[in-house]
Formats: sequence, C-alpha cells, structure tokens
Amino acid sequence: MPTVLIIDDNAAVAIALEVLFSLHDIDALRAASPEAGLALLEQHSVDLVLQDMNFSADTTSGEEGTALFRAIRARHPELPVILLTAWTHLDAAVELVKAGAADYLAKPWDDNRLIATVHNLIELGQAKRALQQRLQTELRQRRELERGYDLRGMVWQDPATERVVHLACQVARADVPVLISGPNGTGKERIAEIIQANSAVRDGPFVVLNCGALPAELIEAELFGADAGAYTGASKAREGKFEAADGGTLFLDEIGNLPLAGQMKLLRVLETGRFERLGSNRERQVKVRVVSATNADLQAMIRAGSFREDLFYRLNVIELRLPPLAGRPADILPLARHFLGAGKDLHPSAQQALLAHPWPGNVRELKNVMARAGLLAAGDVIKAADLGLPA
Repeated sequence: MPTVLIIDDNAAVAIALEVLFSLHDIDALRAASPEAGLALLEQHSVDLVLQDMNFSADTTSGEEGTALFRAIRARHPELPVILLTAWTHLDAAVELVKAGAADYLAKPWDDNRLIATVHNLIELGQAKRALQQRLQTELRQRRELERGYDLRGMVWQDPATERVVHLACQVARADVPVLISGPNGTGKERIAEIIQANSAVRDGPFVVLNCGALPAELIEAELFGADAGAYTGASKAREGKFEAADGGTLFLDEIGNLPLAGQMKLLRVLETGRFERLGSNRERQVKVRVVSATNADLQAMIRAGSFREDLFYRLNVIELRLPPLAGRPADILPLARHFLGAGKDLHPSAQQALLAHPWPGNVRELKNVMARAGLLAAGDVIKAADLGLPA
C-alpha cells in the first residue's frame, strides 16, 4: 500500500485527508510541524508528501512552507511534493512548482482531483524507481561482465545486447558449437571474438571464413585445403581454414552458403575432427572450436533440401540471436559516439535523427554514416544535416 505524509498544523485538515486516503487504499502519516515531518521522512518509506504552506498562527507569508519544501527537496530530490495553499498564496505555490514541486492545490480542495493527482504521482514515482533499479541492475551486470571477461571492446547499452553478450561469455568455456543468428551487419563476428577470447583456446588462432564471399566451388578448398592439381589453378598444395585454426576457433560466417558436399564434410569434422584435403586421400586430424553465423532461415533451407538437418542440429547446440540495430535502440547513440571518436559530439538534432532512422544496414551502416559525418562536418558537433540520412 502506498504511503503519503501529510504535514499540516491543522489537525482537522490532516484527519480529513487521512480519512480520504484510507477510502482509496492509501496509507497516511501525519505531522503537525516541518520538524516532525522531516523526522518522519527519515523513519519511514514515503511515496508522496502533502504539505501546508504556513504553520505558525501569526504567519501567512508562505515562507515556512517554502523552507520545508526546500529541505525535503535537498534530502529527497525524487520525492513528489504537493502543496496545499490558500487562494491568497497561489503565487508562492506556483514559484515552488517551478522549483520542482509536483503540484499545488488550493484549500478547500476537490477530493476527486486530489485523489487523481496523488494516484498519478505515486504511479509515476513507482515507475521511475523501477526504471532506476533496472538501470542499476544492468550497470552492475555490465561491470561484472567487464571484470570477469574479455569483451573485445564491444560497445552496447541495450538490455537485448546485454543478454547476448552475457550468454556468449557463459557458453565460451564450454567446448560446444555455437550458432549466431541475426541480420547482416549486426556484429555477429564480434560476438564470435568474445566467445574465442573467453574460451579454453583463447591463446589459439581465430580464423574467419565468410562462406558467402566465395564461389561455391572454392569454399571446400578454403575450408579443407587442397593438394596440388586438385582443381584447375591449384599449382601447389595449400592448407585450409581448419588446419589454420587447429588449436583455436574457426568462425564460419554465412554458413547457409556452404554447398551440400561441403556440409557433409563439415559434419564429419565436427563429429570426428578428421578430414581430407581436396585431391588427397590422407586423413588429417584437428582440434577446432567451430562458431558459425547466419542471416538465413536455416529451418526453411532444411525444408527446401538445401541445408542438412543433421548439420543444423550439430551446429546449433547453442544459438545466440543478435537482434537488428533497430531492435536494440539504446545501443544506437553509444555506438555512434564510439564510431565518431574523441573530440567530436552529437547535436540533439543528430541524436534525434539517429534514433528515428530504421538502420536496415544495422551497425555496419551506422559505422559508415558516422565515418562520413566525422569527415565532412564543418565543426566538432555533428548535426542532423551532417549525417546524410533521409528526412
């Protein structure tokens, strides 16, 4: 039950308010003087203060109420205060509202308006406290992550990203395959780097292969290597990414682009650690942690027959879903400032433009926008016009 503190030297007024609040499931504390009211604030948890403006019989200036309000404000800056005042002292009440009081009501008050105002302010205060507690929890969790893990310079603020980073750190020490899913440009490779940096093979190589950047006929050679003469143009033997990643981590980006023949070989390596180079019958053995990523719907590809179901379940022991940048809006401004670098700042108009943009290219697009703005802006403060974003 919420609690209101009534500070008024008129016992009849205080009792009437206490009865009114009790009818609306609001607990009330009463104090007849500023000193008693301030003492109760130190002894009890209070959601709102309702205070008079005058307490001495021979005083009508409102100075006592002003002093009381300022004392409450100094000790409890977030606590909402409603001022009760006579019509003749409205000017003083208005000035205190400008100074931070939540509202003022003239005596005699309207019960319905008073209750509505009190309920609204209590709900607002509860929402603010819940938000503050959530932010404090997120800050504490982030500091714990930063103390306990190598985050590879990852920049974030949004709880959605926090959950992905936290899970990446948790699974890093387990020697199981991880699948990172999400749209292009969201930072999947950075998450893979965090997994590598906090794994048992952190000192081993971190090797990257973008399966979407190579023709299908060359992906297998890149993965498994090839002996001389294995294909046209293969004039000498070459090791593949699996051999290069031995004792470390292999990050396979856009795994959905791997052809079916390569998928079969990859499944075998994941299960046994063995493979042959193209054009070779000699079996090779490696110890590699595989982290893969995709922006495709692998389940739909399985139904279409273009991705092996057994490989999917072998890769997808742990799945990390990285949302698009528009789905983690609290990351936008911290990332923008990070990409902008020291010595430059964002004008409020630029901040609004950045938050309003849908970011179809995600973090990669934001990085490019900030690089261009940093080069072309006339001064050190980036304005909306410097961003080149559509209006």
